[in-house]
Amino acid sequence: MSVLIVIPARYASVRYPGKALVPLRGATGQEKSLIQRSWDAAQAVGGVDRVVIATDDHRIRTEAEGFGAEVVMTSATCRNGTERCAEALDALGGAFDIVVNLQGDAPLTPPWFVEDLIAALNAHPIAEMATPVLRCDGRALGGFLDDRRAGRVGATTAVFGAEGKALYFSKEVIPHVADGAWDDHTVTPVFHHVGVYAYRPAALAAYARWTPGPLEQLEGLEQLRFLERDHPVQCVEVDARGQQFWELNNPEDVTRIERILGELGMA
Repeated sequence: MSVLIVIPARYASVRYPGKALVPLRGATGQEKSLIQRSWDAAQAVGGVDRVVIATDDHRIRTEAEGFGAEVVMTSATCRNGTERCAEALDALGGAFDIVVNLQGDAPLTPPWFVEDLIAALNAHPIAEMATPVLRCDGRALGGFLDDRRAGRVGATTAVFGAEGKALYFSKEVIPHVADGAWDDHTVTPVFHHVGVYAYRPAALAAYARWTPGPLEQLEGLEQLRFLERDHPVQCVEVDARGQQFWELNNPEDVTRIERILGELGMA
């Protein structure tokens, strides 16, 4: 199967304008932009035929081409990364079996997260799309709860049924848990939704034709459009293998991500 990774990126982020170009310092003190670190993460994924950055902003295009990335220019009317992926796929001629949306604010995404998604679609031919979920330990859950208490938009959580079919995604911490019930290293019943998606091209094309529903608009979560249209979303539990994962949603996340880059020894 042919696999395309699209990294959607925009400059006019509502919560953090210009974040795609924010420099992040690695273990050696070297700075790379957020979009370059996301590109590096995509390059580490096995079994991929092509990687492109999809943007509507020439500042991001200039930065991306400067470090050797292939760029597809998309329209400014794309409302989220999934719509931008759909437009990029169309611009490339659509000749791929699986399209992966590796969001441009998730540079710490381990390659095996994406590889597990690709394997899940290969193993389940009727599945339309898949997304990874990561069981939280007490340390991660504590960070989520701290963000909510401080009024910061933090990580997304997911709840799903016994066969992995998604029930809901939220910026709130769901299911409800008692604060302080888990220490740093114990497992919890909360799953962190990792912002990566793998789609069949037909599902991606259909998504672009649908209008956003009220839940998507309230939560600001693009994957809810599938659930509101009664199209199943397959959650794939992944193993962090001891590696911390975090997305860049707020300016405060820069320090946290740089610390993790240092711990991982990433230049």
